[in-house]
Amino acid sequence: MSQDSQHGKWTISDSEDEDNIIPPTPQKDSNKPSIKPDLERKPDTITTFFKQEPKLSPKRNEDNHSVKEPSAPSMGSEARKATHVNQTIPVKYESNPSPSVKRKRETEEAGWNLSSSDDETPPPAPKKEPKKSDVNPKKKTEDKRPSSPHGTSYYKEEPADFFETNLLSMNDMYRFYLNKVTGIPKKFNTGALHIKEILSPMFGTLKESVQFNYCFDIPWMVEQYPPEFRDKPVILVHGEKRESKARLIEQAKPYPHIRFCQAKLDIAFGTHHTKMMLLWYEEGFRVIILTSNLIRADWYQKTQGMWMSPLYPRLPEGSPGTAGESPTNFKSDLLEYLEAYRAPELAECIDRIKQHDLSETRVYLIGSTPGRYQGPAMEKWGHLRLRKLLSEHTKPVQNEERWHVLGQFSSIGSMGLDKTKWLAAEFQRTLTTLGKAGKSLASPETQMLLVYPSVENVRTSLEGYPAGGSLPYSIQTAQKQLWLHSYFHGWHADVTGRSNAMPHIKTYMRVSPDFTQLAWFLVTSANLSKAAWGALEKNNTQIMVRSYELGVLYLPSAFNMSTFPVEKNVFPASSSSKCFPVPFDLPPQHYSSKEQPWIWNIPYTQAPDTHGNVWVPS
Repeated sequence: MSQDSQHGKWTISDSEDEDNIIPPTPQKDSNKPSIKPDLERKPDTITTFFKQEPKLSPKRNEDNHSVKEPSAPSMGSEARKATHVNQTIPVKYESNPSPSVKRKRETEEAGWNLSSSDDETPPPAPKKEPKKSDVNPKKKTEDKRPSSPHGTSYYKEEPADFFETNLLSMNDMYRFYLNKVTGIPKKFNTGALHIKEILSPMFGTLKESVQFNYCFDIPWMVEQYPPEFRDKPVILVHGEKRESKARLIEQAKPYPHIRFCQAKLDIAFGTHHTKMMLLWYEEGFRVIILTSNLIRADWYQKTQGMWMSPLYPRLPEGSPGTAGESPTNFKSDLLEYLEAYRAPELAECIDRIKQHDLSETRVYLIGSTPGRYQGPAMEKWGHLRLRKLLSEHTKPVQNEERWHVLGQFSSIGSMGLDKTKWLAAEFQRTLTTLGKAGKSLASPETQMLLVYPSVENVRTSLEGYPAGGSLPYSIQTAQKQLWLHSYFHGWHADVTGRSNAMPHIKTYMRVSPDFTQLAWFLVTSANLSKAAWGALEKNNTQIMVRSYELGVLYLPSAFNMSTFPVEKNVFPASSSSKCFPVPFDLPPQHYSSKEQPWIWNIPYTQAPDTHGNVWVPS
């Protein structure tokens, strides 16, 4: 198939499958640490990066100040598993590039698959003639790590005034925050949070922490802790296996205070995609559920989101384990989620949570854990968990069918040959549930709006094309579901100053016809994929979930409200506003006839990005 766009024509054979590509032999660079992509599938082809002498006029931010360009390309991704890596070979941009211009880059390890989505079934194995040397073939290395298109010099140290000195501008009603973004006007970071702030004494005297994540750059992570907390015990909960697990352990060797907990992943193509911090203080305990990996690029020029709990105090000695529950059952749900890991390393953590008072929590926990579930267990995880909560804790609204369902994400899995296979069937039925009286089937009148960056969004972003490494929608998946693209709306976030900070955040919501009210809001690690949300099987008597995911659901009833009014002025943040700070512009704008969804493993050579680069996968 082929398709034309303002960025050229792309074409690919139906038989080509990214999972079958054998990576080239890695070229070691002893001076640079390797990194690993955030993915729920096997690596794709190498992404090659070309650099031109910048011809664009100087970039300016919204205050009309010049923004200094980096001296080398930089990296972005749904989760590169580390940080600084190889820089690419500069090649000048040409207005009519030919195939001969392409120069293959020797990567430290192949692939630029930084995905958290997947095709749901393994691809057929490629046929090849047997060779004598294949008698004892080496197993293909899992989760190969790609090189970074951004060089280390891309990142600039944030000035001291980048960080908060007090909590007055924090929204303590919803406790929903965006990350700080480098390179945008200061007012749009007032009330946003950087990881250094989260781990600072501003929020408590840290004694110990547990970091659940997909991607870790351990040296960088350790530096984010303030010096006085830098040697406090840390447990890293990860989903690594074999070689990638060995690399992670190697990274931690200089840090004896770090221990590991490996999440069990028993279903193919599943990942440990949950992003959560458990922070233990002298003063109590805190939970943070977020969308960022523990790598620098995720906290630099991407849009991320998080929920930060209140400080949970210890219960009086002798309190029963059921004490300190919230009206949203957050405590028991968090304990059930942690127990699903079946990990001895988390036993002490579980016991400690039982000793704390979580009663002030006003959000609901929505998790996914790998498995096949039947009976009552079907409603514990994934989208059926969301459906159950919407059924029990919301009420129908007037003209309900005209309230839009809105999903916003950074990666897309295989949805099937048409919308009835999953998206407009079981998933839309979940998202359109409002109270027990809700319709038994998804209303065809209810619009589903999907927000996902276009090629132009990525090209004109702060990072330029490398931001597309965090948006790993593959051509192999896209060509099977062109029907999906009619749902797409671009990423525009003037309301938060983040139109040019590509989203790694994932949000889902039900919004009124005039886009001024929300029936509910969810921030989560779960992208638009069956692996993340689960898919019904066996005539709807079983749900199969592949991955670990975690998010929090905001329901108006938990805040004594009927709906959430949408905040018109998110920044600077107000500690007293009852309006909900949706992180992007409403209503979303449908793609124009010339716009295409960003597909990360095809070339974009007809127009340079904000750093004068073009994008050429090998």
